[in-house]
Amino acid sequence: MNEDLPSAPAPIADVDTQLELALRERDIILANAGVGIVFVKQRIIMRCNTRYAEIFGYADAQAPIGRSSIEIYPDEAAFKQLGAEAYPVLASGQRYKTERLMRRRSGELFWSSMTGRLIAPEDPGQGSIWIVDDITEQKLAQDALAAVTAEQHLILDHSMVGIVFLRERRVTRCNRSFEQLFGYAHGELDGSSSRQWYLTDADWEAAGQRCYEPFKQGRAFEGEMLLRKKDGTPVHCEVRSKAIDVKDLSRGSIWITMDISARKNAESALVQAKDDLEHLIKKRTRQLQQTVLAMEQKVLEQQRAEAHIQRLAHFDALTGLPNRVMLAERCHQALEIARRHGESLALVFLDLDHFKNVNDSLGHRFGDELLKILARRLKTAVREQDTVSRLGGDEFVLVLPGTDAAGAGHVAEKVMELAGEPFQIEQNELNVTPSIGIAMYPADGDGFDALCKCADIAMYRAKQDGRNSYRFFTAQMQAESVRVLQLENSLRRALEREQLSLVYQPQVSLLNGRVIGAEALLRWQHPELGWVSPAEFIPVAEASGLIVPIGEWVLRTALAQLKRWLDAGMAPLVMAVNISSVQFRHNDLPELTGRILEQVQLPPELLELELTEGVAMRDPLGAIAVMSDLHQRGIRLSIDDFGTGYSSLSYLKKFRVYKLKVDQSFVRDLGDDPEDRAIVSAIISMAHSLGLRTIAEGVETMDQLQFLRSQGCTEVQGYLFSRPLSAEAFAAFVAAGLHLPAEHSELGPESG
Repeated sequence: MNEDLPSAPAPIADVDTQLELALRERDIILANAGVGIVFVKQRIIMRCNTRYAEIFGYADAQAPIGRSSIEIYPDEAAFKQLGAEAYPVLASGQRYKTERLMRRRSGELFWSSMTGRLIAPEDPGQGSIWIVDDITEQKLAQDALAAVTAEQHLILDHSMVGIVFLRERRVTRCNRSFEQLFGYAHGELDGSSSRQWYLTDADWEAAGQRCYEPFKQGRAFEGEMLLRKKDGTPVHCEVRSKAIDVKDLSRGSIWITMDISARKNAESALVQAKDDLEHLIKKRTRQLQQTVLAMEQKVLEQQRAEAHIQRLAHFDALTGLPNRVMLAERCHQALEIARRHGESLALVFLDLDHFKNVNDSLGHRFGDELLKILARRLKTAVREQDTVSRLGGDEFVLVLPGTDAAGAGHVAEKVMELAGEPFQIEQNELNVTPSIGIAMYPADGDGFDALCKCADIAMYRAKQDGRNSYRFFTAQMQAESVRVLQLENSLRRALEREQLSLVYQPQVSLLNGRVIGAEALLRWQHPELGWVSPAEFIPVAEASGLIVPIGEWVLRTALAQLKRWLDAGMAPLVMAVNISSVQFRHNDLPELTGRILEQVQLPPELLELELTEGVAMRDPLGAIAVMSDLHQRGIRLSIDDFGTGYSSLSYLKKFRVYKLKVDQSFVRDLGDDPEDRAIVSAIISMAHSLGLRTIAEGVETMDQLQFLRSQGCTEVQGYLFSRPLSAEAFAAFVAAGLHLPAEHSELGPESG
């Protein structure tokens, strides 16, 4: 009977087992915790888990033990500041939570969330336990969100049109322009109903049905509305609206409103003016009815005038040939007949080569007379049922019903023969040549416009192939034409959409092994077409005139980059920029270049403009004038791709250039082509005799380099040294120094 006796104490072995189990459970919890946990006593780390070691860059949880906790702060001041803020909270027995910049073992700073608590508030000396987590990515995301939100507010606040956000037809937010449009004070519309800017309840209800119905179908609304200002004044507005989320209309909608009252008033005034004019006409008509004789005379005059207008509307005033309007009518009729009878039809497009030279040299009177003679000759080359027309200028179109490709080719040859005969005009004998394009129905198109377009494309191919010839339209021409049009349209927006960029290829001196220059090379990355080759888009830019603004951007960007390099401590070097023929022909090139140099604060001798041989030789006297102007401004000039064109030494010595660039087509085969070696040797020797420097492009092998060095070439560039580099990579390349391949390997980064 010992139920009332106290139970015996647990054996010591059982207590030890429980303690060991509790310690093991604690270690497992610490090791697998998703946050860092650390026990700090007297500013010394006594114990921590693996996650804490990972956060602060230690190899394992044992490495931080015994180290001062001050090491994890950016500096001692930050440590003391945290202590001053945390101690009163911890001493009161509460948790202290904060977000701070902390320092990893590597020195890297990061954002950390920290929660600490004293083990015994009554005895702070026993230490504290802290829970730490890395929240750097969260902070960066918050900063990015804040920046985007700030940008949105900036756009909203400075927009010139009224913008309002509605939810359940109540204002959740609007910009100042919207408030000013309707005469409300800042913030006065917040939370209010959209009813107040409608004239009546019926208008408001109708607008709801008219505007919100498209939202349910995932569409936007666009239209005009008569609304009212706060003071009741009606205002005509153009309204555009769209649901913020088409899948969840409860999120509301955005409305863009613009005052078009002025336009509406102008339209009303125009209607009134039209009514006044009609009234005046009626009054005049009543006056004319007073006399039958006057009316009959007026009718006769009108008939004669209409007949004259009709002729002007259908026939060319200069040659008497059908114009485009009459040509289209006759071609449509011929095509209808061809469709019914299953016959073919040819449309021939003719353009005179270099006809502008006739007008420029002899005057338009001679050009007009030549066109009239050609028109008479063309009429003799075709049948009665064929049509010869003049579209304008020196462009003629022939429509040949019932003609196959062989017949069209025969007519084209006959037309070329007639056009090629001399034109005797007064005391002048003129010679011209035609370029002809041919399109066939039904193979190339089933309508007048389609056939004209195809024949025009074929005619331009004839010009590209050397002129004075004819070409039939092909599918390949169409594809090339579409590609060119696509590139031209995309290129028009490439600058403003920041699709263009520059890369820089180092130019190396063979005298000392230094990088002494950089050639700026244009690149274009289209979001859909990808990287477009300069060889493809530069000719399009030149033909469309877009090369002028693009060229100015290249010049300005390249010089601005050179200025940044120099300000960063880079040794002075020359920036080489290519100038196209279109840019060179612009009279303001010297002034523009000088202005940009002044704006970026660079000395002119650090700029080198590269001109192709063909550009300089197309108008040598004009080129000399432009080169002299640039030279007087201190700007350096070089001839690019030298040896590929037709240079005249008599002009070359007058060009104010200081360098010739040996084209890579000659450099490429220096190792095994004796003719290329002879040409390169001759160019370098000639340059030396004229006191000019030489630079060879496209150097890729040691054999090429050694030959160029042996011939006395002064500068080189090419893949043997470096591909074209981004601005940052170029700066790093220069900073790293160049180990120029040398016969005795004497040149290195410190050479020269």
